[in-house]
Amino acid sequence: MSFRPGFSETIPVSMRTLILRSATTLLTSPTRRRLARDGAALAARLRGERPTVRYFHQADDPYSHLAAQMLPRLRARYAAEIEVYLAPPPEDSAAPDRERLRAYGVRDAARLARAYGLEFPANAALPAPETVGRLQSILADALEGDRFDLIAKAAGNALWSGDPRTLETMAAPNGAPGLADQHLAAGEAKRRRLGHYLGGMFHFEGEWFWGVDRLGRLERRLADRGLDRNAGAPPLAPALEPTLGPPPAGPPPTIELWFSFRSPYSWLVMPRIRRLARAYGARLDLRPILPMVMRGLAVPRIKTLYIALDCKREAERLGLPFGAIVDPVGAGAERALAVLHHALPLGLGEEFAELGLKAAFADGIALAEDKGLFDVARRAGLTDAQTAAALADDGWRTRVATNRAALLDAGLWGAPTFRVSGGPAHWGQDRLWMLEQDIRAAMTPAI
Repeated sequence: MSFRPGFSETIPVSMRTLILRSATTLLTSPTRRRLARDGAALAARLRGERPTVRYFHQADDPYSHLAAQMLPRLRARYAAEIEVYLAPPPEDSAAPDRERLRAYGVRDAARLARAYGLEFPANAALPAPETVGRLQSILADALEGDRFDLIAKAAGNALWSGDPRTLETMAAPNGAPGLADQHLAAGEAKRRRLGHYLGGMFHFEGEWFWGVDRLGRLERRLADRGLDRNAGAPPLAPALEPTLGPPPAGPPPTIELWFSFRSPYSWLVMPRIRRLARAYGARLDLRPILPMVMRGLAVPRIKTLYIALDCKREAERLGLPFGAIVDPVGAGAERALAVLHHALPLGLGEEFAELGLKAAFADGIALAEDKGLFDVARRAGLTDAQTAAALADDGWRTRVATNRAALLDAGLWGAPTFRVSGGPAHWGQDRLWMLEQDIRAAMTPAI
C-alpha cells in the first residue's frame, strides 16, 4: 500500500522500507485505533449526542438491500440511535470494472442472503436507471416520514425482482419534487465528511463497517460500549467461515486462486485457502495477476486507508499477523511474480506465495530489495541461484497476462478470486465459506 505515491524516487530503498514499515505499523496499531475510538466517543458526548450508528444506503446496491433488512433487528438489540442516509454509487475510481462488479453483486448477494436468513429475489436482475430513481424517491419520502425500516425491504424486493408496478403503488402521490436529490446530496456530503465512498456502510464513532459482512464487528463495538440489551447472546450477523468438516466421498476438485502480491486481502486468504485445500485433498492452482494499479485501475487514497484498517481488524479476528507493510507495487510485485513463476513447477509456489504476501503485509520486508526477496525465497526452499535465474527471466509476464484474461472470462477483475473446477467464481476473503460449499458439492456423489 502506497501512502506517499512517488516518494520512493528520492529516498533510498532501504530508508523507504523503514519509513513505510513504521508508518503502516502505527496506522494499524491497536493503540491508535483505541485512541481514535475513544476520541470519537468523547467528541460525540461533548456534542450532547447519544451513541449513534450512521447507515448509508445505496438504492441500486444489492448489499445495501441486505443491510437495510438488519436495521430493525439492530434497533431492537442495541441501545444506540441509528441514522439512515441515502447515498449515491461510488465514483469510478473507487469501483473499478463497474459492470462486472454490479453483475457479481447480484449473484453474490443472493447467496449471502440465504446464509443470513434475509430476502433477495431469486430472479434478481440489474435494475433500469429510471426504476432506481423511483426507488430513491420512495426511500426519500420514507425517511421524511421516519418509515425507512418499514418500506426498504418491500421496495428493494420490488426493485430487484423487476416489479416497477409495485414501486409505482408505493410512491407518494404528491411527493416533493427533488426530494431524492436533496437526500442523496446530503448523504454524500455526510459520507465524504466522515471519510468513505461506498454504499451499504455503517459508521460508529470513527470506524466503518461494510454491510452484513462486517455487521458482527459493529455489534462487538456496540457491546463493548455497554449498548447490548441482550449481552452474551450470539451476534445477529456472525462472520461466516469454513467448517472444515469430514470430506464427502467423491474425488477432490481443483481450486483456482487468482491473487496479487499487492493485495492485503490475498494475504488474509492464502494460508486459509491452503488449509482448506488440504482438508479436502483438493489441488490448489495458483493464478497470480498484476496489482490493479499496474493494470490501469486506480485505487483512491481513501480506499487504500480503509482497506488497511479493515484488514487489520480481520487479521486479528483470524489470528493472522498484519500491519508492518512495505508496498510491493512496481518492482516488488514484478520480482515476486518472476520468482513465483519459477517456484511453481518446482512445487514451491504455494510456500513462496504465502511467505511473500506475509513479508509485504506482516513482516515489513521489501520484495523490491534483494535482501528481502532472496530471504523469502530461501525460506520457501529456493536456492539463490534459482532466484537469480528467475529474476533474469521475463516468462512470468505471459503467465500473468493469461491469468488476467481467464479472470475476466470468469466475470471478475480483482484479487483474491477463487472457484472450484471452472464453476462460479467468488471474490474476497469473506467468501471462503462459499468456496467450501462448492468443494463439498463437487465431491458429493450424484444420487
